[in-house]
Amino acid sequence: MDPFPPGAEHSVTDGLKTTSKVVTRFAPSPTGFLHIGGARTALFNYLFARHHGGRFLLRIEDTDRARSTEQAIEAIFDGLGWLGLEGDEEPVFQFARLHRHAEVAQQMLAAGHAYKCFATPEELAELREQQRAARQPMRYDGRWRDRDPAEGGDKPFVIRLKAPRDGETVIEDAVQGRVVVQNNELDDMILLRSDGTPTYMLAVVVDDHDMGITHVIRGDDHLNNAFRQLGIIRAMGWPEPVYAHIPLIHGADGAKLSKRHGAMGVDAYRDELGMLPEAVNNYLLRLGWGHGDEEIIDRARAVELFDLSGVGRSPSRFDIKKLESLNGHCIREADDGRLALLVAERMAPLDDSAAAQARLHKLADIMPALKPRAKTLQELTEGAAFLFATRPIHVDEAAAKLLDTDARTLIKTVADALGKLPDWSLEGIETAIRTVAEDAGLGLGKVAQPLRAALTGRTTSPGIFDVLYHLGQEETLGRLGDQIRD
Repeated sequence: MDPFPPGAEHSVTDGLKTTSKVVTRFAPSPTGFLHIGGARTALFNYLFARHHGGRFLLRIEDTDRARSTEQAIEAIFDGLGWLGLEGDEEPVFQFARLHRHAEVAQQMLAAGHAYKCFATPEELAELREQQRAARQPMRYDGRWRDRDPAEGGDKPFVIRLKAPRDGETVIEDAVQGRVVVQNNELDDMILLRSDGTPTYMLAVVVDDHDMGITHVIRGDDHLNNAFRQLGIIRAMGWPEPVYAHIPLIHGADGAKLSKRHGAMGVDAYRDELGMLPEAVNNYLLRLGWGHGDEEIIDRARAVELFDLSGVGRSPSRFDIKKLESLNGHCIREADDGRLALLVAERMAPLDDSAAAQARLHKLADIMPALKPRAKTLQELTEGAAFLFATRPIHVDEAAAKLLDTDARTLIKTVADALGKLPDWSLEGIETAIRTVAEDAGLGLGKVAQPLRAALTGRTTSPGIFDVLYHLGQEETLGRLGDQIRD
């Protein structure tokens, strides 16, 4: 069952804001593109919040100033916007809240839940070497935990959490189930560095609390962090969020997802592969979550159905072929005008010029003929390219083999027949071509193939009657004439 049934109340009060609904967040680090795993995490958080009538928030965890870039931040927002996963409020930038994070560390220090540690880097390196030699877990040994900080004098120090040493910490994870860690396995982690800057572990907890986050839905590579972060939450007496740690995505071969499996930025699925956002959303939804046999699930249906009980505990496998197949389905269902606009933009910058608008109109007209064959916008673009080729068109090597002497004689016969058509209609074109084929004692394919090569320069295209019709009579006869004259 959901840890939050629809409509359930869950109050969080922090002095900044009070909420009685589910609040989730997506909190990427802006050190690179929005990768496919991050997009799925954002989607799950978005859908869970919408399912419960709650809020979905964004936080940019930009405290790593050396690696965080404005370009990466823009790429994250661009990818989320394309997928329709915008936050319900202005995004929070973690770096801007450093003083608040430090304030909490000082509060914990004053309350006795944290302490000053004056251990030098050399001491800690020696400790790690000793533990390594003894084949012991490498963790801080608490040497300053119970010492008088006055002994440290004016030497540099960090502030460490005084973590519990006895008993165990239990998380009832909404995906992983009951997970238990013995407290003696958790060390006293650093909260505030010697330069006064907060660590990631502290900043995440403070931000989640101040943002009123009720459910932390993230990759299961963060599960170990949850036990350490709970130490801060409990020391501060704050409400504990519901944790839901989602298994990571693997490649189709079961190995950790990498670039060879398709682990690219979301922008690459849009720009390079030509995917539609609804296809990517639908595919990501089905990576690790399911509802019976339903495969095609739009946004409204996803919001209606999504809950954490449907998320599996095993890693899901990314299969680019399945995504392409789903994208093909979405292309067939998509509005022709929308597809025409997307294809036109892939061909050349679109403006208000007569040429650009004519291109858009031509694409919208031919889209019903292109859609059934295409799995991506790139394939749609390539399929429509023949419309705008300039004469004499380039004929690729495979197509050129179809244009021998006999084929050119046949093309002349076709050109003569098409030139006599009083009106340029699909019916008239089909009748003329079939008549030529019958008179020559040939199957339709034997006529269509050299025609396709002459008109498109390729061996594949939409149906030959659609090619002829959308080129128009004048352009068709011109291209056929170029081949006859050659």
